[in-house]
Amino acid sequence: MSASNITRVAGRGCALRGNDIDTDRIIPARFLRCVSFDGLGEHAFEDDREQAKGDHPLDDERNRGAAILVVDHNFGSGSSREHAPQALTRRGFKAFVGGSFAEIFAGNCVALGLPCVTLDDDDRSQLMDSLELDRNQEVVVDLEARTVTSRSGRMTCGVADGARQQLLGGSWDATAVLLEAGEAIEATAAKLPYVSGYAP
Repeated sequence: MSASNITRVAGRGCALRGNDIDTDRIIPARFLRCVSFDGLGEHAFEDDREQAKGDHPLDDERNRGAAILVVDHNFGSGSSREHAPQALTRRGFKAFVGGSFAEIFAGNCVALGLPCVTLDDDDRSQLMDSLELDRNQEVVVDLEARTVTSRSGRMTCGVADGARQQLLGGSWDATAVLLEAGEAIEATAAKLPYVSGYAP
């Protein structure tokens, strides 16, 4: 198993307007009792969608299959639950473009190989408007170039340097990194008396 380098994500986009969308709205607390993350995608934004009575971006058939979620400021705030990005990736999203992201949410996304990039308010508003007019256009998040490209133009995006390096280099996948270092880990463990049972 080897870590995969994530340099760009391309796909149709879905605009979700509103600041301060917290993790309890992304995946309500009653769904945290699951023993695995399977099936969480169908419950993403469940309460918001119920209140919207079918008029929610995730219930719009034109957004079905969208891979990039475009949001506003402070997305993913509140509880640090990993279930939030887990639900979104199981909903089909592979990257997030926003005004700003809660730090823990963004960190949880990186651990799943999900880029979170930012656009300034004017560019983000223009992208959202464009997506709502044309749901079929492709959006490209390019981590190497630090750009977001769509029919509304090529925009410079922000991305945390540490997260960018992890995604580009493949070190975001902690399990793959550990497996690749298996021989070195075993060699180090063999030298430790409390692991091997023998004095060095």
